Amino acid sequence: MKILDRYILTSYLSRLASVFLILMLIFIIQTFWLFIDEFAGKGIDAEIIFKFLLYYSPKLYPLVLPLSVLLASIMTYGDFAENYEFAAMKSTGISLQRALLGLIVFHFFLGIGSYYFSNHVIPYGEFKYFNLRRNMAKLKPALAITEGIFNDLGAMNIKVERKYGENNRFLENIIIHEKTPDNKNRIVIKAERGELKSAKIGQQLQLVLFDGNRYEEVQTKTPEEQRKAPHAKVSFKEYIMNIDLSQFNNVDLGEEKYTSTYRMQKVTELIESIDSLEIKFKEQREIYANNFIKSNAYDNIKSLKNPIVLDADSIVPDSIFAQYSNPLKFIGGKLSTRHSQVIQSAESNLLSLMRNLDTKKRLFFIDQKRINLHKNTYHEKFTLGFSVFFLFLIGASIGAIIRKGGLGLPMVLAIIIFLTYHYIGLFGRNASEDNSLTPFLGSWLSLLIIAPLALYFTKRASTDKGLVNYDYVVVGLQNFISSIKNTTLAVRNKLWEKIN
Repeated sequence: MKILDRYILTSYLSRLASVFLILMLIFIIQTFWLFIDEFAGKGIDAEIIFKFLLYYSPKLYPLVLPLSVLLASIMTYGDFAENYEFAAMKSTGISLQRALLGLIVFHFFLGIGSYYFSNHVIPYGEFKYFNLRRNMAKLKPALAITEGIFNDLGAMNIKVERKYGENNRFLENIIIHEKTPDNKNRIVIKAERGELKSAKIGQQLQLVLFDGNRYEEVQTKTPEEQRKAPHAKVSFKEYIMNIDLSQFNNVDLGEEKYTSTYRMQKVTELIESIDSLEIKFKEQREIYANNFIKSNAYDNIKSLKNPIVLDADSIVPDSIFAQYSNPLKFIGGKLSTRHSQVIQSAESNLLSLMRNLDTKKRLFFIDQKRINLHKNTYHEKFTLGFSVFFLFLIGASIGAIIRKGGLGLPMVLAIIIFLTYHYIGLFGRNASEDNSLTPFLGSWLSLLIIAPLALYFTKRASTDKGLVNYDYVVVGLQNFISSIKNTTLAVRNKLWEKIN
């Protein structure tokens, strides 16, 4: 390695390391405040919190590393240009491409390392973080209740619309499915409001419900009695339920039984999961389509050669209403009452089919979204290395053009460029989740935009040009104004000649 390459590499690496550590620390602190509610009041020691943040930190790597590379490259090459070190290099015949060569090789290997980090470290960190967070949630049931979904809480499943107040102990619009000894859903409790209180004796938690109803299916001995059995309904102003906390307090925080989320999988596992999910999804759609056609007489409709068009005085053919003794007539533009039930039945069946299709459409959408999330995660493991490489080229080129180092203008430009890149990528991933874009295009969209920009800025920096050539705009504007003036003058002269 030549002295120049060593000098550029050490200058860049010192800035990259310092920027990366500072940004990682900032994001970790932000993460701590984001999850502060899950730490507070649960008796968790500092070691568990440190492990939680340590396992979560690999998820920050795809966000922190590209920003660090962009900021460090702008600062390094901007500092070289500001201190006329580039001018000294060029005076000895060293071009910008040659000054970039050492770091281009470094970022090539950094991109490969980023792929292996995404493929091994991030899934492992996600696995440890996910399991630790699930186990921490069991330490306090109030924090284990997530709004809008059913939560397994000991001997019950509970769903709340909203939590509020100190420690989220006040609840609104509560639905509880209480488990019976035979593991059947026989008891349902609904209440408008609720409050979580600590019991005075033992490891108990009181759930006090207000203004609700309790429904219970009466259990009988025989199936015949079960079909005729009534349901007991009780209204209440206040209803107290005791929750045993012994199972929540005796939690093994090191338990690791959740292993199936797509973020925990490596490339080979993602390929296998995507393949199996797509095969299953295709089979489900084909089975549903075949059943739908068979159950709704689609073949009979398809076999009709000529459509039947009716006017106000038409008689519906007997082939359609063959089960009726009299044909269906329109009298005075209105349907005769004798066969109106046929139309009503057809309308009811059609509405039922539409509801069924709409429900199945939502289920298929969820399945397709699950597949797209797997595909997005698969592509993200490759895009990180390329993004690091191209953001370095953009940062180095802009730093050489603006000729400004330090933390002023370079930081502003770096943040603007990175936010543009980040939100384009976020838009692409969100659009690919609902199939507006393909997962491939959604994951690579930001790179398809910054790659040409990186080459453009590198070319302009190599030829000592600015970010934008303003001469084209200024000269073009001047020519446009001059043409308007000449045209106006010519028209005025012609009018003056005609007048005279």
